Amino acid sequence: MSATIPTKPVATNQRVWQLAWPNIISNLLFTTVGFVHIKIVAQLGTASVAAVTTGHRVFFLVQAILMGVSVAATAMIARSWGAQQIEQAELVSWASIVISVALAAVLSVPILIAPEAIAGLFGLDQETTELAATFIFWGALFNVFAAVNMMLGTALRATGDVMTPLWFLIFSSTLNVLFAYLLAFGIGPLPQLGVAGVSLGGSVGASLITVAFVIFWCRGNFNLKPAKRLLLDWVTSRQLITIGGPSVLEQGIVQLAFLAFFAILANYGTVAYAAYGIGITLVAFSIVIGFGFGIATATLVGQQLGAGDTEQAVLVAARSLRMSLAAMTFLSVLLAWFADDLARFMIADEEVIHLTVFFIYMIALAQPLMACEFTLGGALRGAGDTRFPLIATFFGIIVGRLIPALIFMWLEFSVYWIFAVMILDYAIKAALLIHRFRSRKWLDIKIETVA
Repeated sequence: MSATIPTKPVATNQRVWQLAWPNIISNLLFTTVGFVHIKIVAQLGTASVAAVTTGHRVFFLVQAILMGVSVAATAMIARSWGAQQIEQAELVSWASIVISVALAAVLSVPILIAPEAIAGLFGLDQETTELAATFIFWGALFNVFAAVNMMLGTALRATGDVMTPLWFLIFSSTLNVLFAYLLAFGIGPLPQLGVAGVSLGGSVGASLITVAFVIFWCRGNFNLKPAKRLLLDWVTSRQLITIGGPSVLEQGIVQLAFLAFFAILANYGTVAYAAYGIGITLVAFSIVIGFGFGIATATLVGQQLGAGDTEQAVLVAARSLRMSLAAMTFLSVLLAWFADDLARFMIADEEVIHLTVFFIYMIALAQPLMACEFTLGGALRGAGDTRFPLIATFFGIIVGRLIPALIFMWLEFSVYWIFAVMILDYAIKAALLIHRFRSRKWLDIKIETVA
């Protein structure tokens, strides 16, 4: 459960892959949990599928905002680790955990107070809205645990220790799925809670592992130890907020735009809404490849910049991009080839199946563009350049996706056009990030450390 501090530049495909594959597996596990949640409730009807899809989207909104803090933590911890400033890395990890817990608690309050009002924002029918409300309420009770798990895992990955978070995630995912199934159908003496049971059971299972994760960390079992002081360092906290702020805003824009996109889809009926939810769940198995390379790239870029080697940082990003492009292109072909089989595995409704297959075709076309977004975005964020990805995201998701989708809805175009605008979204983001990467301006970002 340890990782060595880099003492010389490393920019080989092997090193990128060593950090990427555990992150890919971790993201696959996270995606698998969502997949199984959908599969569990699929036999309860289309309304239940739509409700869980909605619940996941609200949960992802909270997680995505917290990712802004994790982006800053990755950049700062990786750079400190590369410069062999271990105490500084520990201070950053502690500050990121405290800030994320506070943020998660604040974000959970409106969900707990008015779950039906939040679920009602999606424009679903009454039955689906009520089911979604119960799902997001029980999940919100455990957002703080999820925040701690995310930040502790982020801190360890930034040092190069990608295996420890993976092992804990394996246990967390196992208990999540097991408890979700047991409470959904009331196995044995347990009550049958349906959609609410999936949320409550899954959250309890994952939270138990988070507690164990923290205990191991506090006992000094990992290469990154708890900070030697409980008070937050102002310089460190300010840097986290400065670097993480644009990423928090970026993720807020992304998730709010997705909520608006879901609301647009809701106007086309529960069938279109459910197809999108199932499609997202299916293609996520391919998309997480890009996420994995993005995290690996951010870590290696940060470490190389911390060691003072800008050319190695550029080379790492370039090699990671090539590997991500190859992997995501290959998987997009597989997804398109088996689109009908995958859709039929998830649900028996022919209308939903038809729309799901079309959605998979569209997202498969966009995946090479997504590889550019994830990998080059990871490189920029690993260097501490979080403002430009914010700009790229805004133009992509607002100008490229949301506005065209609204126009198509007003013009009463079919739902196929709504699905197709996703390609424009990713094309804009990829083009902007490629331009920024080639400019090399992201290499000039400075990060303060404690003297």
